[in-house]
Amino acid sequence: MKLTRYMNILIPVIAVLLGLICGAIIMLVSGYNPIAGYSALWYGIFGEPYYIGETIRQLTPYILTGLAVAFAFRTGLFNIGVEGQVIVGWLAAVWVGVAFELPAIIHLPLAIIAAGLAGALWGFVPGLLKARFKVHEVIVTIMMNYIALHVTNALIRDVITDNADKTEKIFPTASLRSEFFESITDYSRMHNGIFIALIAAFIMWFLLEKTTKGYELRAVGFNHDAAHYSGMNVNRNIILSMVISGAFAGVAGAMEGLGTFEYVSVKGGFTGIGFDGIAVALIGGNSALGILFAAALFGGLKVGALNMPSEAGVPNELVEIVIALIIFFVASSYFIRWILSRFKKEGK
Repeated sequence: MKLTRYMNILIPVIAVLLGLICGAIIMLVSGYNPIAGYSALWYGIFGEPYYIGETIRQLTPYILTGLAVAFAFRTGLFNIGVEGQVIVGWLAAVWVGVAFELPAIIHLPLAIIAAGLAGALWGFVPGLLKARFKVHEVIVTIMMNYIALHVTNALIRDVITDNADKTEKIFPTASLRSEFFESITDYSRMHNGIFIALIAAFIMWFLLEKTTKGYELRAVGFNHDAAHYSGMNVNRNIILSMVISGAFAGVAGAMEGLGTFEYVSVKGGFTGIGFDGIAVALIGGNSALGILFAAALFGGLKVGALNMPSEAGVPNELVEIVIALIIFFVASSYFIRWILSRFKKEGK
């Protein structure tokens, strides 16, 4: 048991190191200086208070989308529809933010709840189809992403605005903006949503590890038949799992709509936040604590990469290659486990 726990920690760490090493080799082959490239990356994450604030701002929705993917996975489901759930959550939060003028103590929680409910609804549909008709959730959730993208674009143009490409800014009473965080991070877009993300991580851990319902959800994920014969309602738990997963993703959309941008616009394509959440969950080992570290890694790489072209002349697309390599090595965990086990045997 202890060895398995160490393996779960070691494998993502080794995967990250291998990804960075391979990235350095690619830089060398391409004629770039890897030391300068990674120095620029590091400076772009930690070099100035502004960069630190932007990194935290970037990792905030990653925590929530990572939790969304991980929650479904821990209960035996693969939610590829996190991207669509983020988009509908974003729209719902901003709609509440611009449509109502309420005291902040009511307005902000109401907007976040609306985002969670929108994401939950988008998760309910594939959950219901999976439970009642055995339709594979991967297929349905992929299709739901496109439905979310085009339906929200239509609603922005034809319902919320008068044929405009983006909405008005939300009322300040619905905003997650923090003057304190702005002042200490040189006016970055860091906002109070980081606290919501951390609370969500605690909720996932507590629900799955410390409650009877969490045990039921995990049991259904391990084996549907065994859970059914032990008296658990498998179909209801499948639906509930997708609803909770969708709610996490919807709240991630609220982080963008109420914190980073404070409006919602017509999108020509996907945001990528939901798809990156799959990688965050994978690298984080589908655990709440692991997802916090994985989201920090992704947020740092995304923000730090913006500094690489100007400081080191290295294309920031190289970071996408490094991220892809890290995911590849995590996915190749069997090979890494085999190498570690060989070293362990030789040590004996």
